[in-house]
Amino acid sequence: MKRALLAGVAILVMLPAAAQDAKKGEALALQQCAACHGKDFLTPIDPTYPKLAGQYQDYLEKVLRDYKTGARNNAIMNGIAKPLTRDDIRNVSAYLAALPGPLSNQKR
Repeated sequence: MKRALLAGVAILVMLPAAAQDAKKGEALALQQCAACHGKDFLTPIDPTYPKLAGQYQDYLEKVLRDYKTGARNNAIMNGIAKPLTRDDIRNVSAYLAALPGPLSNQKR
């Protein structure tokens, strides 16, 4: 019983931090991603560019880490991801994943 209560309290304590992270991610996404992926992150300037809104957070984090390290190669994305910190990647991924998008209905 105590474990369940402590787990519940821990989750409630972390919720404001998660919202704050997504808020930081919003600013970063608008600054770094919107020009190519669209202001709504669903209408990229090139149809071959991915729609980011509603994408899985863990997938976005992995892809950004791979661009940052060079494990995934794209000159533009490598340059954008290189200066991102671990927290930047988490924040922008949290924000984009929370947006409605093609995968939103499948996440339940």
